[in-house]
Amino acid sequence: MDRLASMTAFVKAVETGSFAATASALGISPQMVAKHVTALEARLGTRLLNRTTRKQSLTEIGRAYYDRCKVVLAEAAWADALADEARGRPRGRLRVNAPVSFGAHSLTPLVARYLTDHPAVDVDLVLSDRFVDLIDDGFEAIFRIGPAPDSNLLAIELAPFRTIACASPAYLRERGTPVTPSDLADHECVTFANWPEPSISPWRFMGDDGPFEAAVRGRLTVNNAAALLQAALAGFGVVLIAEDWARPHLTAGRLVRVAAAYDTPSRPIHLLVHPDRRQTPS
Repeated sequence: MDRLASMTAFVKAVETGSFAATASALGISPQMVAKHVTALEARLGTRLLNRTTRKQSLTEIGRAYYDRCKVVLAEAAWADALADEARGRPRGRLRVNAPVSFGAHSLTPLVARYLTDHPAVDVDLVLSDRFVDLIDDGFEAIFRIGPAPDSNLLAIELAPFRTIACASPAYLRERGTPVTPSDLADHECVTFANWPEPSISPWRFMGDDGPFEAAVRGRLTVNNAAALLQAALAGFGVVLIAEDWARPHLTAGRLVRVAAAYDTPSRPIHLLVHPDRRQTPS
């Protein structure tokens, strides 16, 4: 019996919870699903699924085997896609992870444009600020803001992530406009925290006289860039936010850049992929 077909049936049986649902999804009979699973168990010499008339559950070995089967099937699907890649026609499903704010605002429009150009590609875009593992969590690609990790993954450096300090005109009329980073000590600053990490403090700037760190403080800390932007637009205080997010509001006059003579150091963005993965045509 074809081992990949048996693995496919086994993985689908675990995911659907029944042989009948698996049979419907794969277009085969429930009896054939049972034969595939039994063939795997015979080959391995151990039971993978505990089955009763009402339910089924993975054995301890079955759970480990299920995880490895998913990797094997993903690799097989990737291998099948190589011919189309060579002809310049990407196909298949990509599971991609990115930070929430960057993914929602900057990445999603690019993904939508890519899918429009490549109708044979499907993308599962998972936005999360928690740390995920490329292999263990089943991703083909991960976007990370910050230095490239020390790992065996291939890190492709992208355009850097730049932030600026800004506030609403109403806030600045009431509290004055910070001209230098040191002026921020006298202002209400809304800080960003990616729990469980602490909020990013101090804020770092670069001027003609070199780098400068501003020890900011404030009563509001958020873990979402959209909330950070809304706090600034509401006139609550000064924020350090992605320039891409702030640009339309700066142009419309809803936000004003502060300490404008000072730049904030950009943060690198990397696309992490497995070194064995072949790049699809862009």
